[in-house]
Amino acid sequence: MKTYTVHFIRHGQTSENLKGLYIGSTDVPLCKEGIEDIKKYDTDYVYPGTPVVFSSPMLRCIQTCNLIYPSHKPIIIPDFRECSFGDWERKSVNELKQLPEFSCWLADSQNIYPPNGENGADFTRRVCLAFEKVVEGLIKTGTTTAVIVAHGGVISTILSVYGLPHAKPYDWLCDNGFGFSVRISPMLWMRDKVAEVFDKIPQLP
Repeated sequence: MKTYTVHFIRHGQTSENLKGLYIGSTDVPLCKEGIEDIKKYDTDYVYPGTPVVFSSPMLRCIQTCNLIYPSHKPIIIPDFRECSFGDWERKSVNELKQLPEFSCWLADSQNIYPPNGENGADFTRRVCLAFEKVVEGLIKTGTTTAVIVAHGGVISTILSVYGLPHAKPYDWLCDNGFGFSVRISPMLWMRDKVAEVFDKIPQLP
């Protein structure tokens, strides 16, 4: 039976990543170090080939697509954008740790959300519905390989919901420019909505 492979790649580093700041809905570019790192990984490692690339609409993801897959025009999936941290965007843990609401959010981010931000339950629902539509499209068109360039939170959330082996979101965290490959069997997908996580990417030659 035909199977489908989806490769998840986290975008390159931004200045905010280097400073340890929360960035979700803030549309920032890759920093110089982030661009250099992706170019180095593309030289030292092997990113998977693909006929189609899907991307978050955020600039940092689109730039990463263009660096790794310059001959592809990424298909933008608006709901693959990162979680919005509202008033806490571009702030560090040190700046927020004295706020009672920040401690509450860390303890229950699924139900509590930053001021003017997005809670974890809504975020999970959004990115999962988007992923299911992508998988359905791949199966419908017979496209057996695809790459998704997105954010750390998006990737770890999707894999925590659908990935086998089952694991918590933090178990699926990956460095910028790296990610995971999943294999989808249409029969298992239709029955149980699961995907086998079988490798990390990029790989050494």
